[in-house]
Amino acid sequence: MEIQELIETASARHASDVHLTVGLPPILRIDGKLTEWGDAPLTEEDVGGIARQLATERQMAELEQVGETDLAVTIGGDARMRCNIYHQQGHTALALRLLPGTIPTAQQLRLPQIIIRQAEKPRGLVIVTGPTGSGKSSTLAAMMDHINRTSRRHIITLEDPIEYVHPRIHSVIDQREIGRDTKSFAAGLRAALRQDPDVILVGEMRDLETIATAITAAETGHLVFGTLHTKGAASTVDRMIDVFPAGQQEQIRIQLADVLECVICQTLLPRKGGGRVAAFEIMTGDSAVRSLIRQNKSFQLVSTIQTGRSKGMMLLDDALAELVRSGEVDLMDAMEKASDPEALHRACF
Repeated sequence: MEIQELIETASARHASDVHLTVGLPPILRIDGKLTEWGDAPLTEEDVGGIARQLATERQMAELEQVGETDLAVTIGGDARMRCNIYHQQGHTALALRLLPGTIPTAQQLRLPQIIIRQAEKPRGLVIVTGPTGSGKSSTLAAMMDHINRTSRRHIITLEDPIEYVHPRIHSVIDQREIGRDTKSFAAGLRAALRQDPDVILVGEMRDLETIATAITAAETGHLVFGTLHTKGAASTVDRMIDVFPAGQQEQIRIQLADVLECVICQTLLPRKGGGRVAAFEIMTGDSAVRSLIRQNKSFQLVSTIQTGRSKGMMLLDDALAELVRSGEVDLMDAMEKASDPEALHRACF
């Protein structure tokens, strides 16, 4: 099997992902749904051959040692993919995420103005959350692109792997890949503080050290963007604090309240007529939000978001209801993503 033909087919069918598993035909994810391409099952020779076409010797060695490896590759000069190669039942398997040939703009992604304004902040911490495949990387790429087009700043990104390659426009952008350019997110973030950055993007805030250093970086006058795999704004705050030992949590809560500018939680839904559309939950760090974080009352953040609509805040279920009422998405698809499906159903009628 030729990887070029596979990617061209996936691109032509507007697939977001391709899955290659021994014993199955290639599987394409189109508008969020899995679809088989052809009926010929793949062999180990097929899948292993593609893995060797895409990965370097170092990455293949990592696959053999730990069972998986991440990489980003460009095929045919313009088709770029994020790839995970892994072992399953003793065979090689691949998950390929197709990336747009150009960096998406905030306007193309229809980002709310309140999200775009976060990229214009001089300092603070902005967290983008959501499940895998929810569009976090695209949102962050659009925000970095906005900074690049509108200001002269030094941006350092820490990514695993690098997905979108940013050209120099007005800003200086140094993109560092975990495992190739730096050992880990925590190590790269510590080093970034000595590299005269204005903006730091942390591809994933996985552990205590990374979260602690990100908060410190925001405290010392940097604009820091990071991602977490959490479902809502309140759970994001809890997740960041709970990673610390109990004796440190009160101090971290105070620090986080001081630096948090915005939490953006997003998910993707099938759009009627084809394609996908994002729904956002947005919580900005106003005085009420900061006070609740300091007082360990994150359970009250939902009501604060509800009353903060005039400031650009929004609950995910309210965003879903707007998409249903506008006719962009189907009610059943929205209910699958809702925190309270029954309340969403009532809100749409």
